[in-house]
Amino acid sequence: MNYSIVDIETTGNGIKGNKITEICIFKFDGTDIVDEFTSLVNPECAIPYFITGLTGIDGTMVRDAPKFHEISEKIIDFMKDTIFVAHSVNFDYNVIKNEFKAIGIDFTLKKLCTVRLSRKLIPGYHSYSLGKLCSALGIPLTERHRARGDAQATVLLFKKLLNTEGASAVFKSFLNARSQEATLPPSLPKAAFEKLPSQPGIYYFKDSKGKIIYVGKAIDIKKRVLGHFYDKSTKEVHMCRITADIDFELSGSELLALLMESNAIKKHYPEYNRAQKRTLQQYAIFSYEDRNGVQHLAFNKAKLAPNALITFTNMTDCRLYLEEICKNFGLCAKYCHLQENITSCSHYRIPQCNGICRGIESSSQYNQSVDAAIAHMQLRKEHFVIKERGRNHGETAFVLVQNDTYMGYGFIENSQQISTFEDLDPFLKPQKDTVEANGIIRAYVNRHPDKVLSISDTTANLI
Repeated sequence: MNYSIVDIETTGNGIKGNKITEICIFKFDGTDIVDEFTSLVNPECAIPYFITGLTGIDGTMVRDAPKFHEISEKIIDFMKDTIFVAHSVNFDYNVIKNEFKAIGIDFTLKKLCTVRLSRKLIPGYHSYSLGKLCSALGIPLTERHRARGDAQATVLLFKKLLNTEGASAVFKSFLNARSQEATLPPSLPKAAFEKLPSQPGIYYFKDSKGKIIYVGKAIDIKKRVLGHFYDKSTKEVHMCRITADIDFELSGSELLALLMESNAIKKHYPEYNRAQKRTLQQYAIFSYEDRNGVQHLAFNKAKLAPNALITFTNMTDCRLYLEEICKNFGLCAKYCHLQENITSCSHYRIPQCNGICRGIESSSQYNQSVDAAIAHMQLRKEHFVIKERGRNHGETAFVLVQNDTYMGYGFIENSQQISTFEDLDPFLKPQKDTVEANGIIRAYVNRHPDKVLSISDTTANLI
């Protein structure tokens, strides 16, 4: 069996924009190196300064080097009928595959990763980076971060792995077409992936220090996690390369998974989560009385609204709702702050008021209408429970909302007797009432009204 042991240097511009600046391939028959192909490559783009600082390769060195398409046929012929081997193989393999794809060639070879093989055959080392592993094993490594130097060290490491006790069975399992070993991130033990359930919940990607770097949710955790490993976007590849462990929490349903994910992102602030990391702005309607005794309704950012009557997830919804209140209760657009710097109201969507702004209606009469509007807004506050599937057949999940506020979620064994909303308290996992959580719950309620129990309903049938 022949192997192509590969190392490349690149421009470092992400996986899809990464261009090769140097490539070295040693053809290895399991005992000796039988051939070599090494070449600088003109990437046809600028090489960043930090890459030059790392590799020593700059634009001048590659100016007269062949472009990738000019050596593509040599590479294909050289690697024909071999197994592609590299340290963190998915990186080298995917960059080369993308270079071939750019010139219309489909490149496919079986592959082996010396990081994953090392973790399996020589476990117990603190780091499996090429430099530290070679140092620990006494393997000479010269010309670090140059393709030929790194490839030569990888050959020696690979030879050592081939001669390690139990290597035959490990190599066979890694090359099995149904094996996921080549797909898994190099630092992730297979056991960490195998323990993942095919059930709804959230999952945590962790680095080698146990720090959470990503939180996700899924209906099928195992299937979704595997999807990350197949995703070749720059962000996903970088994230997977440093993933050393994966943890999870079952949710029983998609709704609970969404809420748990949202809370976990805001709690841990993971490096690779983009959505939900910043706190979104809420807006609120509030009331106040001016020096002339006229009661106003107004809206502002929720944190600046004293004694908010009702809150919204965006300013547009807040303003439109206030317009409806103004219209339905005969209020004045000026005193609801829907029109500013005017002497009397003339809002195009709101009929003319009863005259408070023109001195026709008394402040006491107008204030009665405002009080009625406030009472209506306060009555709008909702109290309900959402009933959902539990994490197993023996339990039920619930989400509790009181006074329009998300209180949290919980899981209850079906043997428990629940007859009032207060009976839910011992099982409640309190959560922060965030804009995102409210959006998740409102969307769910609109789609599944049959799973919502209002405060007026009996809760005897919750379980």
